[in-house]
Amino acid sequence: MQSNAVLSPDSALYNERMEPDRLLDPLIGALDRALRAVFAPARAERPVPGVPGSAELSEANRRHSAALMRINHAGEVAAQALYHGQAFAARAGATRDLLEKAAQEETDHLAWCETRLAELGSRPSLLNPFWYAGSFALGLVAGRLGERASLGFVAETERQVEGHLDSHLASLPACDTRSRAIVEAMRSDEIAHGERALAAGGEPLPAPVRTLMRYASGVMTGTAYWI
Repeated sequence: MQSNAVLSPDSALYNERMEPDRLLDPLIGALDRALRAVFAPARAERPVPGVPGSAELSEANRRHSAALMRINHAGEVAAQALYHGQAFAARAGATRDLLEKAAQEETDHLAWCETRLAELGSRPSLLNPFWYAGSFALGLVAGRLGERASLGFVAETERQVEGHLDSHLASLPACDTRSRAIVEAMRSDEIAHGERALAAGGEPLPAPVRTLMRYASGVMTGTAYWI
């Protein structure tokens, strides 16, 4: 006869029954975040920087601006994945909170880039699912290396993103004030993310890792410009 007694949270049987839920819930959450980041329209908590329709662009300038904003959008998809992967693997609650806050701000960036791409009559990268999957796996690895290494990975990622955004500001048409305002606001947030990661205890990454990150980023940006 089956007992209807309420199990104590301290009992071994209770823990045994609850274990699958503790393992499954984070996986379901990770899948939900992945689907939202790649396929669902992003929703920003802050308004899109700049004034829409502030300048008429030539066809060549429109295509170039759209390609750069597609790179930025793909970069934000990858950033979401990195932070989600690192937060999934993080052991310390404070580190997880820092990563999740940064991911939320990156969601703003994602929405801003989506808005600007639509205004320019263009689309996101067709390879966004690939960028997300690869970056999530990389975030998992970084998260498993420990809190200081994971935070150092955040700081180095944001430092390299800052460099990319600087190059975009130098390349965007001067008359495209809307795209420039978006990129400048993104750049400010990325700098803050890196500074917070270092202040929380992030340690510098080895030179070979930094070089590998630059190479992987170059592949993504070079491909997303066109696809």
